[in-house]
Amino acid sequence: MNPAIIGGGYAGMAAAVTLSTRGIPVTVFESAKQLGGRARGVLCSNPSEYDDSTLAPPFQLPPGGGKGKRLLPENHLILDNGQHILLGCYRHTLKLIEQAGGNIGDDFLRLPLQLTLHNRFELKAPALPAPLHTLASLMRARGLSLAQRLSAVRFMLALRAMHFQLPRDTAALDLLRAHSQDDALIRLLWEPICIAALNTPAHKASAQVLLNVLRDSLNGARSDSDILLPRINFSTLFPERAAEHVRQRGGKVFTSCGVEAIAPQGEQIELLAAQGSQRFSHVICAASPAVSARLFRAVPQLAPIAAQIEALSFQPITTIYLQYPESVRLPQAMLGLDRCFAQWLFDRGQIAGQHGLIAAVISAEGPHQEWEQEQLAQQVAQELREQLGITATPLWQQVIAEKRATFSCEPGLFRPAHTTPLSNVLLAGDYTAGDYPATLEGAVRSGIQCAEEILQESHP
Repeated sequence: MNPAIIGGGYAGMAAAVTLSTRGIPVTVFESAKQLGGRARGVLCSNPSEYDDSTLAPPFQLPPGGGKGKRLLPENHLILDNGQHILLGCYRHTLKLIEQAGGNIGDDFLRLPLQLTLHNRFELKAPALPAPLHTLASLMRARGLSLAQRLSAVRFMLALRAMHFQLPRDTAALDLLRAHSQDDALIRLLWEPICIAALNTPAHKASAQVLLNVLRDSLNGARSDSDILLPRINFSTLFPERAAEHVRQRGGKVFTSCGVEAIAPQGEQIELLAAQGSQRFSHVICAASPAVSARLFRAVPQLAPIAAQIEALSFQPITTIYLQYPESVRLPQAMLGLDRCFAQWLFDRGQIAGQHGLIAAVISAEGPHQEWEQEQLAQQVAQELREQLGITATPLWQQVIAEKRATFSCEPGLFRPAHTTPLSNVLLAGDYTAGDYPATLEGAVRSGIQCAEEILQESHP
């Protein structure tokens, strides 16, 4: 048995680790130079000093700023292509990180459940067992009236009574309004949670998928609701460690090596790449939705799945990095803003020792998509001045826009299964069928599920 995996993101490397741990060497093909897929670290060449005339991409000076020379960190800087958050309930992801050689205590800044919108709303979980910690945090939330807090508690109790299961999926906003959650409560509490979890606005988002996340994070152990912010970049956090884990067990991991075609050959599958062709017993396609659809479209048995993938719509995530002087810091490591372009701010100094570096995240669709990146960075810097009193001029700025960051997680969405009409071709990715939205945990679970299919065949 010699399975191949197309794609070295979290889904593909989860499958690779699961198989190699059970004694099955795998071959991984990744088209990019680095592993990680849509959760990766990007190496930026970062000179120790620059002036207006020597600044090189990807860094940009703010317009009107940068007179003379300014200091930058001496070493190369790695920026993640997005600020992904893990939760304590992401057990599969956390287990695989440790299995590949990571240490959860060292690799993450772990915070108890908290949701803070600067000067407007604050929810913090007390040291109580679940689910009392959630109910108590709602009752003690700042920025809500007593009636709003009681309404939020009644909603959570109603969800528990229905076991977080709806008879029929609907839009999250419709569910919230059906349970008497008023507009301010939705804006301050439920919409930020929905956007953070599903990357889809509440008026479009699947209520059932949102309830799945609330069930696992707020209804289990108290630690399940913890927020984990990685201290290291996302490529190092798991995919690169996973690649070493695979190689040590006889497998191979190729980067800058994309697969151009899948060709069934009897009981085997031939993969065609620029470097040549190879045959494998099984193939797990864990590439991006666009690549997976292209590969499947050319195989008659897989063409219907390609059409299913192509029917999905997608949501963007934009991350604006602003490097301030090292003395600049946020009131806390993760901070939300109300009624601003920037929804969430991450202090990379407090999280990862990148002092003065603020990452602002704008999730899902919105008017910001019409703005030029330079204008958007200026707007976010202005919001930081107005909201937090940060008057310093950013030394440099970088905008990373993932236009198809996640699938749009809408009600009743028909997501492709991990199995296909070809028993030895499997499909993995955060967009495939499952309880979760497009999260790292969803991607990892899909990869493990595909690996388990192969393992069951090898050890029936």
